[in-house]
Amino acid sequence: MSDSSPLPPVRLHPDAELARDALSTPLLSRAVRLARWAGPDTRVDAGGGLVDEQLPAAADTLGLSGDDAAALASEAWRVALDAGLVEVVDEEAGTVVAGEDLALLSGGSPQDVLGVWQAALEAVLADASVPDLDDLVDAVDAGGEVDFSALDWNPEAEAEFLDGVLGNLYLLTVGEDGPGEVPVPLPALAASMIVPGDTGEPTNDMLEQVSDAMMRLDDQFRLLAPVGLVEYQPVDEALMAEAEEEPAAPVDETDVARYGMVRLTPLGLYGLRARLLEAGFGAPAVGDLADKGADALLDGTSLFPPAAAQAETEQWLARREQLAAARELLSAARGADAGAPLRRLRCQQALSLVGAEAEPALREVLDDAELGGLARVWLSERGASDVPAPSQEMVFWLTVDTLAAQLAAEGNSDELRALVEGLAMQHSGFFAAAWRVEHPATADVLEAMGRLHPDKRIAKEARKAAFKARSQQGG
Repeated sequence: MSDSSPLPPVRLHPDAELARDALSTPLLSRAVRLARWAGPDTRVDAGGGLVDEQLPAAADTLGLSGDDAAALASEAWRVALDAGLVEVVDEEAGTVVAGEDLALLSGGSPQDVLGVWQAALEAVLADASVPDLDDLVDAVDAGGEVDFSALDWNPEAEAEFLDGVLGNLYLLTVGEDGPGEVPVPLPALAASMIVPGDTGEPTNDMLEQVSDAMMRLDDQFRLLAPVGLVEYQPVDEALMAEAEEEPAAPVDETDVARYGMVRLTPLGLYGLRARLLEAGFGAPAVGDLADKGADALLDGTSLFPPAAAQAETEQWLARREQLAAARELLSAARGADAGAPLRRLRCQQALSLVGAEAEPALREVLDDAELGGLARVWLSERGASDVPAPSQEMVFWLTVDTLAAQLAAEGNSDELRALVEGLAMQHSGFFAAAWRVEHPATADVLEAMGRLHPDKRIAKEARKAAFKARSQQGG
């Protein structure tokens, strides 16, 4: 996943709701209870972990029983330590006190709570990249050091792999065409890291790698579910016995859930976005632009998917009086730079969300060469009276501007291809007039029409018109 371009915007739940979710996660709630249970008699070992003698009491405090009780209590204590809920005050004596962050969970802001949860998440992610304890014991050499070569384990590569998987899961969740809140099959998620996107039929070697990755991810997601990052349906235990058999990709939709299903929780989306921002990725959230100017809104939403752009714009408009908002949007839409057509398209879409009280702002720009066309469209769609007819020059300018915006937003899409075909069909003399349009993008638009139109004769007309337009512009 490249950090060179922004990711799709995510719709986050309110911080107060996320903070409540964080406090109710099994792992953090256990860590908090142990932090409050700890006292003068609590003792830790050299690594900060609870000494074995105190694990039964800790497990009892958490209401845990059974074979895993001590391990779960130890895990909760480790999270309490890493999240700053407890602090070691005397390493030699092994004594602890409540950490400064413990008070934040009851008296701090939602952001404070989420900060503590984020620290807990980082601790669990670090643990999730560590091999199984039995493997670690087997790899200890005669000097007491872990022989990583014997483990066939690279700590950095393992962490990078998990980060990549979580990044892909984030993209699948926030993408306009992704599954959203629908769980993602574990085989598909593992394959996204191993099988190239242009691969037709995966090779047996690829399928074997996917199978191995699924087993690793199954262990990791089992660890990550209690901290609230994901909701996870583990791989069916009955399938584990078949792991040595020749791998085969599951295709039966009724059986795919047996291979594991995972989805990010709202809290998980928040947590992964915070990590992406920390790593330098552009990871916008819907609402980021609500308190910024119209120029930031139009530029910021220029490459948003339609639904996200509308949601962002609705939040922006909700904070403003509609007439003033319309004037600000129209002012920000002006310009002859390369991004101006797309700004005007986003402005037109934003103005479709305002009511009749914005009408004076649209009438004020009827004579504006750049905004007059979209103003007439807005007024006509609302049945306004006394809307002057546009000149032919304005009609052609608006057509070029709209096509330039669509090119910037969608590239050579099927929708744009259909629009180009429709224009050429409805206006037999379109190209003879279009090359004369005094718009910075005229030549680029005509070249695109020549590239997109399936009729060779019409495409040639478009290319000739583009040549004339570029000559007229001095290019």
